[in-house]
Amino acid sequence: MERKSIFLACFVGIIVLLIAAEPALAAEEAARGGYLAGYENSEPRPTSISWWSTIAYLVSLFAIFIFVVGLAYFAARFIGGKFAKQKLGYGGRILSHLPLGPNRSVCVIEMSGRVFMLGVTEHSITLLTEITDPDEIERLHREDLAFGRMPDMFSQQFGTLAGLVQKVPPMFRK
Repeated sequence: MERKSIFLACFVGIIVLLIAAEPALAAEEAARGGYLAGYENSEPRPTSISWWSTIAYLVSLFAIFIFVVGLAYFAARFIGGKFAKQKLGYGGRILSHLPLGPNRSVCVIEMSGRVFMLGVTEHSITLLTEITDPDEIERLHREDLAFGRMPDMFSQQFGTLAGLVQKVPPMFRK
């Protein structure tokens, strides 16, 4: 432990010494004429513009733009298709959802051709009842089709990327 304390004290002392010596070294450098004193012309001036450098700059800018567009295309093609569609998972889907408060809701789901009403909390899912009335089931299906599914923002953005892939000409898709 003693050795560690001595090492730490020496390290802090060296850092303080370097910080204290830096302004003196900078003043000495400024007195000698600065870092440009060794050059003939210490006044910096811009160089003349070369057409070749301008063309090279524009070509590199265009190449980077093509690279970014290519990355966006591949992200849309390989990632967008996986997240664009909401997965129904083993033939089930949510027909209706009623939030009752924080972390509490009632959901009507369809699973394996049967319709269930579930109570959902943070810690449990409880079967409230099975809906067997054909008219009520038909009404729930109509409402589900009429209102559609609002995907979350993540799925919506990747769906937009998937749409971008469809707009790219077929000759670039291979």
